[in-house]
Amino acid sequence: MDDESQGNWVASFGPFRLVAAERLLMKEDAPVSLGGRALDILIALIERAGDVVCRWELIDRVWPDVIVEEANLRVHVHNLRKALGDGRDGARYVTNVPGRGYCFVALVRHSSGAEPGLPIPATENPARPQKLPIPLSRMVGREKTVADLCSQLTARRFVSIVGPGGMGKTTVAVSVGHRLLTDFDGAVCFFDLGPLNDPLLVPSAVASTLGLLIQSNDPTLGLIAFLRDRRMLLILDSCEHVIESAAALAERIFGDAPHVHILTTTRESLRVEGEHVYQLSPLDNSPDDASLTAEQVLAFPAAQLFVERVVAGGRRFELSDADAPIVAEICRRLDGIPLAIELAAGCVNALGLRGTAERLDSWFRLLWRGRRTAQARHQTLRATLDWSYDLLSESERVVLRRLSVFVGFFTLDAAQSVAMGDDLSAAQVVEAVAGLVAKSLVSVDTVDVTSRYRLLDTTRAYALPKLIDADAADDTARRHAIHFLEFLERAANSRPVAFEVKVLAAHRDHLGNVRAALEWSFFERGDIRIGTALAAASARMFLEMSLLTECHRWTERAIAALDDDTRGTSREMELHSALGLSLMFTKGNSEQARIALTKGLALAEKLNDRANQLRLLGRLHIFHERIGDFHTALAFAQRSEAIAAEAAEPVGIAEAHSILGISRHLEGSTLRAHAHLKAALVPVPPSHGANTFRFGFDYRNRARIAFARTLWLEGFPEQAVTVAEETVKEAETLTHPISLCIALIWAVSVYIWTGDLAAADVAINKFIAQADQYSLAPYQAVGRGVKGELSIKLGETEAGIALVHSALEAVHGLRYELLTTAFNSALVEGLTMRGRFEDALTTITETIALVERNGDLFMMPELLRVKGSVLASSPFADMDVCGHYFRRSLELAREQGALAWELRAATSLALLLAKRERPGEAHGVLSPVYGRFTEGFESRDLKRAKSVLEELERPRLVGDST
Repeated sequence: MDDESQGNWVASFGPFRLVAAERLLMKEDAPVSLGGRALDILIALIERAGDVVCRWELIDRVWPDVIVEEANLRVHVHNLRKALGDGRDGARYVTNVPGRGYCFVALVRHSSGAEPGLPIPATENPARPQKLPIPLSRMVGREKTVADLCSQLTARRFVSIVGPGGMGKTTVAVSVGHRLLTDFDGAVCFFDLGPLNDPLLVPSAVASTLGLLIQSNDPTLGLIAFLRDRRMLLILDSCEHVIESAAALAERIFGDAPHVHILTTTRESLRVEGEHVYQLSPLDNSPDDASLTAEQVLAFPAAQLFVERVVAGGRRFELSDADAPIVAEICRRLDGIPLAIELAAGCVNALGLRGTAERLDSWFRLLWRGRRTAQARHQTLRATLDWSYDLLSESERVVLRRLSVFVGFFTLDAAQSVAMGDDLSAAQVVEAVAGLVAKSLVSVDTVDVTSRYRLLDTTRAYALPKLIDADAADDTARRHAIHFLEFLERAANSRPVAFEVKVLAAHRDHLGNVRAALEWSFFERGDIRIGTALAAASARMFLEMSLLTECHRWTERAIAALDDDTRGTSREMELHSALGLSLMFTKGNSEQARIALTKGLALAEKLNDRANQLRLLGRLHIFHERIGDFHTALAFAQRSEAIAAEAAEPVGIAEAHSILGISRHLEGSTLRAHAHLKAALVPVPPSHGANTFRFGFDYRNRARIAFARTLWLEGFPEQAVTVAEETVKEAETLTHPISLCIALIWAVSVYIWTGDLAAADVAINKFIAQADQYSLAPYQAVGRGVKGELSIKLGETEAGIALVHSALEAVHGLRYELLTTAFNSALVEGLTMRGRFEDALTTITETIALVERNGDLFMMPELLRVKGSVLASSPFADMDVCGHYFRRSLELAREQGALAWELRAATSLALLLAKRERPGEAHGVLSPVYGRFTEGFESRDLKRAKSVLEELERPRLVGDST
């Protein structure tokens, strides 16, 4: 392309046409919205299509008189690619050549001459990424700000956007997040701290938004463990009201997670190590010059925003030269604060441009002078909002004040419940809300045809003191608390059997309001009776959202506040039930947790509430199973079966079969376990008041993985592996970490039993990742133990023994004894391999005694066989004693219906008999057991048994014993 044709050409590529003279990009017949810098880059690349254009050459071309960093170029190239759809459906336009620059690689067809008269490009809404709010379709006057912040954040890692309310800090932060999505491979997460009333909940809120299960009173440790090796951008929005907690968390993340970048928005700096403050300035405004034309005034972002908001309000408005100085004066008087400008523009329809300007003197008293103290910032917002507030009708004022009690989103029904009263009807509230939305004092968000409303934080901070001054705060807060109490109680009564993810998302929208209602209820001017009822009603929500620390906090507080009228009621039962479960997961299997669950069960029995009896029996079952008291766990399962039969409720019956099947499996009653677990897995119709996570885990998934273990014991290793794999896949779709961990750890046992150590290692690594990510302390110890068991089986005995010892010490401390028998068995194997026969014999003898005492007898045949093997390997072996243990193992395995254990015992006994030169008897012991198998012949135990049989069947020298 020669110099004469540059600037007056049209280039076509793919579905696009670029008209250089008009700086216009078209896709088919529609204009494409593209920023000026990105368009400059596109023109430069197309002029040299097929060649690599150096980065610095592009920077000099696009920013000829400005010194910028390379990050600026990357940002605009990203925007260009996004506008072109680069990478979608195989389309490729701009490629990055590492170490050199960029190249336009699509086929380009050039023609001379511009095409005038094409329409102006319309703004397109970018797609909404996960975990980031939708950005504004057009953000006025912040392009350089966003670019600077992207550059600073990339280089410095920790930046705080500081400025007064209404300055647009959140808008800028969201835009920065979207710009950096590609740089962080999509790992950009936004946290709105505005709904939090308690600073102590900041780490929990951040962790739960990331999907982490809170397992301790200090969730920061688990959060740091999750973030330590990740590269992410975290945006903490609205830090000022929880600044101490937010500052401490940000400083900790900055110091301990070296690849995490942090962007905060706050009205005052956090003042912690690593923070770089970015003071967000007002929008640029025109100088005080009455001779300025409309074109000159509109060159400044403040005026652009004002005019755009006037037009968006439905007014046909085109700025004339005569009106330009008035707009410039309004924007200057408002100091370029975006919120104030938008509020002023919203009044032009009612007052006209000149009427709006005339109101500035009488209604605005802006006191902000650049200080960042809280009092000055609040005064500025109050002055701005006073003016808008005075333009409202009386009913709109009353409704705005009453809506200030909401934290975050609320529905129109909620607004009616809280704002209506003797002075306002429901219809008047609806009309007032519509007026407030039109005046931009209430924002509206439509999701799945459902409208949600929200007061901006600045508006709420302004209206709430007015509610207090009107002496209506307590009455409004009471109606607010009662509304959410009734909402939660209705949700509990209408909840389907499957508690879906979308239900959790809907509840998450109400979380801030439930917290606020609880805070008010337990405040000195609140209502304790409402508080105890609300704590009971919200407990299930907290548990299902894995907010266990909050559940513990509120249920414990509510129990302490119960009065005589509430004691002995279903509310006290709900509180004890939730307290016990939350304690079990946050503080381990403590006696306090057992007492709480036991009290809850006693109340359920007193109230003849069968559904909650089943729920509490299930929780007590898993509690005693976890502490290794399998006899008591079985007793609770049997009680559950009886009550479920009385209730004749399908889900309850299935749940009872599930826990009874697991108990029968653990006690060694394999055939009975099989029958119960099959019954638990029969599809049941949905029913109210029950869901699969009622016990703190998914009962169907847990029954299914127990069924996989039962299949292996019965002699079906291939089916066992298939069911285990399918169960793990199903658990991964549940987005419930406890259920996934249960599925994984029991799948590991199936893999180890079949001898597939590679599959076991993959599964245990997933398990450990879950345990670390969600701070599941008992499971972290279990992960170490299984790693030790695998090391022993691979011959790394010293390391394996050390890991198993460490795991046993940890699980004992946490009162988590479910896998003690398996770990002791692995330890015996390692000690025997190291020649430490006395230690091995002591350990196996103590383990057998422990199993007889606790009741987890399903491994007893294997433990007896292992003891015989230890004795057979030792230098002081007594073959008759060894044979005695092998025969006891064989007999007990037959009694239990555990063909897999029977095969192991028969193989060990056959080897012992062969060693004693009794091959015929050995063959007679092993062959019938091996012959009962119909599958799994490539599994470890069957291959070993076949090898022994083949050796026994070899012809022997004349005179050999038969």
